[in-house]
Formats: sequence, structure tokens, C-alpha cells
Amino acid sequence: MRELVEYIARNLVDEPDAVKVSEREEENAYILELTVAPDDMGKVIGKQGRIAKAIRTVVKAATTKASKKYIVEII
Repeated sequence: MRELVEYIARNLVDEPDAVKVSEREEENAYILELTVAPDDMGKVIGKQGRIAKAIRTVVKAATTKASKKYIVEII
């Protein structure tokens, strides 16, 4: 999932080298922390959070059969 989020984010931003995705595990979920350049933050979040919501929806759809859920946080 980390690679999926990184791929989506790199194609959205102007500075793809600044995109970093880290993964940490909690009790019943994996947390994917997406970090981008400050100038690209608006492109990843989108108007009224639509792009961020779309990224979360794609990740949720890709992990429907997984035993743990994935949560995407934009930092």
C-alpha cells in the first residue's frame, strides 16, 4: 500500500522527489503518513479535501480483503 500511495502522490505534485510515505503499525491498523513539499500540499489535499478523500478511497478499496485496515494521514 505504501507504494500505491507514493505512486499516486508523485503523479500529483510538482516536486515528486519530496514525496515520502512512512508506514507504522498500531493495534488493528496500519498508518500511512504522506509527506510532501509545502508548496504541493494543496495539490494533494485538493478543493474541500476531494483528492485526499479519493486517495483514502482507493487505499480502502485495495485493502478490502486485508485483515487490518490502512489509514492515510497527510502531514
